Amino acid sequence: MSFPANVSSNRDFLKPTLTLAENPPLTEMQVREWVEKGFVLVDGLLPLSLIQRLAKSARRRFPAPTSDEAQHLNDFGAGMTFPDEDPAFNELTLHPRLAEAVAQLLTVAIHELRLTQSDLWPKYGRPEGDRGDYDNQDQRIHVDYPNHTMTHPAPWDEPEAVEVIVYLCDQQEVGGPTAVVPREGRDDGAYRWPITDTPGIDDIPWINDRVRAEAWFRKHRPRIADFRSHLYRREIYTDYTTGSVLLYRHDTWHRGTPLQFGSMRLAHNLTFRKMDAEWISTLHPGWAWAMYQRDQRMERIVANSNTDQRALLGFPAPGDPYWTKEKIDAVEARYGSFGFDASPYRDALAWTGR
Repeated sequence: MSFPANVSSNRDFLKPTLTLAENPPLTEMQVREWVEKGFVLVDGLLPLSLIQRLAKSARRRFPAPTSDEAQHLNDFGAGMTFPDEDPAFNELTLHPRLAEAVAQLLTVAIHELRLTQSDLWPKYGRPEGDRGDYDNQDQRIHVDYPNHTMTHPAPWDEPEAVEVIVYLCDQQEVGGPTAVVPREGRDDGAYRWPITDTPGIDDIPWINDRVRAEAWFRKHRPRIADFRSHLYRREIYTDYTTGSVLLYRHDTWHRGTPLQFGSMRLAHNLTFRKMDAEWISTLHPGWAWAMYQRDQRMERIVANSNTDQRALLGFPAPGDPYWTKEKIDAVEARYGSFGFDASPYRDALAWTGR
């Protein structure tokens, strides 16, 4: 088992728990873990065969861990983004079991969710050393909301979004467990309101490297430095395996830890929000922008998805006021050659009598 520098025993590791085979997939205990602690690590949510296909494709695409190119990759985003040319990546993004789990956590129907992030990128294990403020090898502890929303997360009992990490390899082989800080009840000082004691908020500079970030706090904000030291002491670590899924929140304290030298970690990151939380931004170009791709991947995704999967992308659900007979006919004309089935939209329109 691989241990970050400040981990002392196996008790610091979080083991995944198994989801249910049926839908909804999360157990009552798993939902409660997410609601109360701010995260849950699960196995069995997604088909292992799909995970393996995606991992194989990603390894072909990205530089080998020992290559010179890999040693210079120290930031995010140099990977796959939805919709990708790889069918497995797109299938995982819109997988019904994943959407079911998110809907459970946010207590909404799937068609009331919206996808705002789906990307997959590699992280490489390198020797220790100072690589500047933005290096991602040993991250400072942080929350994710600053680059996802223009506002601030709602109070704890009113969650608006679910973040997801799908691990495509084993922690015991590559290291790099995600560190998370469990929330311990309503009066937990680690989750004091508002959440501002992190790089990139207010006038605090955006520094990703842990050593550099904490040095800044010790010099400029010593009281916050003391608070953050407490967060590090509270960390526990994900003992993920291939196919494990971490479900967490925009206001969960967490960070990435160093990988074993010469290894590569592959992780697929996703975010889903409630449809009415429009202040939570989509991290990528709009899905319709992909209609310019010559392989017509987005058209095929729209045509061959079910109505809930389309709704995740902002496509109006059956029964939405958007739909009229003329609009249904027009959309069918656009996607009909790809196999689009308009009958659910026509049936809902007939039922409403419009």
